[in-house]
Amino acid sequence: MRIGFVFDLRDDYRALGYGEEETAEFDSVETIAAIEAALSRLGHSVERVGHGRELARRFVAGERFDLVFSIAEGLRGRSREAQVPALCELFEQPYVFSDPLTMAVTLDKAVAKRIVRDAGIPTAPFLVYERSRQDISGWTHYPAFVKPLAEGTGKGCEKASMVSDAKALREAAEGILSRYRQPALVESYLPGREFTVGIVGTGAEARVVGVMEIVLLVSAGADAGVYSYTNKEECERLVDYRRADDAEARRAAERALAAHRALDCRDAARHDFRSDANGEPVFLEVNPIAGLHPSHSDLPILATLEGVAYDTLMGDIIASAARRYGMEEKAARDAPPKPKRRARAKPVTS
Repeated sequence: MRIGFVFDLRDDYRALGYGEEETAEFDSVETIAAIEAALSRLGHSVERVGHGRELARRFVAGERFDLVFSIAEGLRGRSREAQVPALCELFEQPYVFSDPLTMAVTLDKAVAKRIVRDAGIPTAPFLVYERSRQDISGWTHYPAFVKPLAEGTGKGCEKASMVSDAKALREAAEGILSRYRQPALVESYLPGREFTVGIVGTGAEARVVGVMEIVLLVSAGADAGVYSYTNKEECERLVDYRRADDAEARRAAERALAAHRALDCRDAARHDFRSDANGEPVFLEVNPIAGLHPSHSDLPILATLEGVAYDTLMGDIIASAARRYGMEEKAARDAPPKPKRRARAKPVTS
């Protein structure tokens, strides 16, 4: 298939004067090259498009692809991850990953939590701090954790995010309002194990790739108790990723699959859970366009721990999208021929 590859390149935005944290969710040259190479090895013709505005220009000029593969995060607004999918739907262009509604819902963590909670999946108590000097007298769940409502990559998650009283909560929430110009999400802090669950597929066909436990190496300098921006950016040094398949991890997997379906995630997503004091995994958030760097992003790391090769993961994502559009036959035609099995050598007899 001819695939239009859409992305926000971190270096492009840095060249325009944006800072490290502002571009944290965008992708590196290495990530773009790795994805392009994997899709090419799977037999697809990949054309780098770049950001969503360039895709719009091409659409207006009449260009179309068999599939658009977008990992573009967008720059502004709580619906920024929905921009490229909405553009594809406007121009009747098949695309990979979730639709605009799911993209917008999952970036706004409070909206996602309400949907997941209504589906019967455990969530921690939370409130949205929307305006300066908002009344928080009714909040009694301490310690609490405060973070931006609509960010990813651990942005705004740091040591100061965990608070133990109303004064500290207000200071942290006011800091989010000022620094990120968006509401703050306040949650009851969960003291248990942290898991991320990888899922591939859509609806009834969705399946769990595996569960990975995130263990912070505090002795190496990791921020304790929080999978922070610093911990994520320096994960090779500060985080130990472990395959998890005990009863608690399996409950996280079951609940992640239920959340995947409740939120109508498509093709692939990564769901984050943290356990409470009783060892019960609780939904934190979901990333419907999870990072795809082969060795630095959680979903490929998780797949590797499960024995799933990077190319296989990418192929499964494309296959899911192709099935949704009834394009399986075309995908099969375009796929490279499977290598012939090498005949075993006959034993030498004397």
